[in-house]
Amino acid sequence: MAATSLAAAPFRQHKPDKLRQLGIMSLNGMFDEMDGVGVLRQAATDLLKDDIAIVSSFGADSAVLLHMVSEVDRTLPVCFLETGKHFPETLDYVATLERALGLSNVIALRPDDKDVLRFDPGGDLWETDPDSCCHVRKTEPLDVAVSGFGGWVTGRKRYQTAERGVLPHFELTSDDRIKVNPLAYFSDADITAYKLKYGLPEHPLYTKGYKSIGCAPCTSVVAEGEDPRAGRWRGLNKKECGIHFDFNGAIAKPMAAEDLTLFKDGAFIADPFRAWSEGDDAASVRYTHVPLPVFLAQRDAFLANPHPLGLLVAPGDNVELAAPDLSRFASVAIAFPGFTDGRGYSSARLVVERHGYKGEVRAVGDVLADQIPLMRRCGITAFVVRHEPTRKALREGKLATVDVFYQPVGKTEVPLGTRPFLRRAVENV
Repeated sequence: MAATSLAAAPFRQHKPDKLRQLGIMSLNGMFDEMDGVGVLRQAATDLLKDDIAIVSSFGADSAVLLHMVSEVDRTLPVCFLETGKHFPETLDYVATLERALGLSNVIALRPDDKDVLRFDPGGDLWETDPDSCCHVRKTEPLDVAVSGFGGWVTGRKRYQTAERGVLPHFELTSDDRIKVNPLAYFSDADITAYKLKYGLPEHPLYTKGYKSIGCAPCTSVVAEGEDPRAGRWRGLNKKECGIHFDFNGAIAKPMAAEDLTLFKDGAFIADPFRAWSEGDDAASVRYTHVPLPVFLAQRDAFLANPHPLGLLVAPGDNVELAAPDLSRFASVAIAFPGFTDGRGYSSARLVVERHGYKGEVRAVGDVLADQIPLMRRCGITAFVVRHEPTRKALREGKLATVDVFYQPVGKTEVPLGTRPFLRRAVENV
């Protein structure tokens, strides 16, 4: 795979041809729905001869399109967006398919170093602004690359999302280029059958439940029956990275700042978890905070559930009853239904200090600015906040601190000037 930066990208400047607008409708009627190879051959050897590039994510289904490329012309340029955030397994898979299919012109497109330094110096932009992260690491590099071609080929399919449900074989983009979708009419079963027919190598993560594979931070396992792309940007109203403007014009709009309610690790981020709903199935629910009584009533089903789950501890709940199973949860939510109800502080300390829980402990409910320093002392590390003055204080780092206290927390705090026996205990820890 050739590693290519934007500055050195060997792409020509494409001159728009208004004649491309003619014949798109008739083109879409020329081919059988399943004739992906025919669509690709028409595009690469006739319609856009020497003027087309393949764009591949080298994800779960990419082997099918790339096998078709190898059938038509193994020297076609195949652009891979090397965002710097891929799973190691994906990078290995690029080499595997290059070798297995004899592809001789795979080009890695990398984001501009200056843009990364300016907009994502810490490498964590995906947590707070995934749309901007996609723009810097995907859209900008690809825009430069495809600007040198009259058209490009994608692996999109109608069945993947509702927004892609009207996808044609050929579409004309707003910049007067032709986008070609050879697999538009393929179903999931068709993809599987094609892989088996030609003995194509499987992406290493596919058998682990990753049905659509993008950048590692924004990709999660997909459950049986879920939309194949449900694991992409889970918890966000985001379905596309921005490089595809679908035939119907539908692109997920960025989340507004007020929709990012989870404050964690110094920033407001999208929350992948939701609240338990009546009718949820204990055996298949995912990314849900399960109330403690519900968990206890259906414990076996929840423990057998393979998906990420959280536990919700409300005032009056005996968290000790779930102590043996705390490690099963990716998050424990401590409810504070009212400002004056302090029972959640005790629950948090039991979870963290007595039972040694190492995962995320979050506060939910009536979470206000002057509570947060006290919550942090009790082991709470994340906060669901909707109170705007508190949100503002968190964003600006203007929370009060607790320097003098009456009751110590954990093994490191000692009340100022009192109870010297505790001070000695700390010195001996």
